[in-house]
Amino acid sequence: MIRQRMDMSESRVIKAVFPAILNNHNTLFGGEALAWMDETAFIAATRFCRKPTVTVSSDKIDFKKPIPAGTMAELIARVIYVGNTSMKVEVNIYVEDMNQDHREHAIRGVFTMVAVDKERKPTKVLSDNLFELPALN
Repeated sequence: MIRQRMDMSESRVIKAVFPAILNNHNTLFGGEALAWMDETAFIAATRFCRKPTVTVSSDKIDFKKPIPAGTMAELIARVIYVGNTSMKVEVNIYVEDMNQDHREHAIRGVFTMVAVDKERKPTKVLSDNLFELPALN
């Protein structure tokens, strides 16, 4: 059942790379990529546990390929590990040309997300009623 929820937590976001978010090399600013990745990790973690979550760390972020202006970036996030109060979410960014069928892996990172309660204290990711939650569609 946990593996099924991990699979269903996969979240995809597509962004257009426009001039306002570029660096001096005319490619996506690294900080913008990290913000996108953190947001997509948050979405996947929330879809997995249906609780408030916060980012506590990011593991090594591998910038393998620059993401140039005028392309699209697809972010794919998926819960890959579940602990007591935390989850690890892998996020990959693929760069895609807008005018031809060409897609390449550009960036990979892993984010640690923690489930929190109303007082913003860590709480169990997997509660007893987890399996009563409606299935994600």
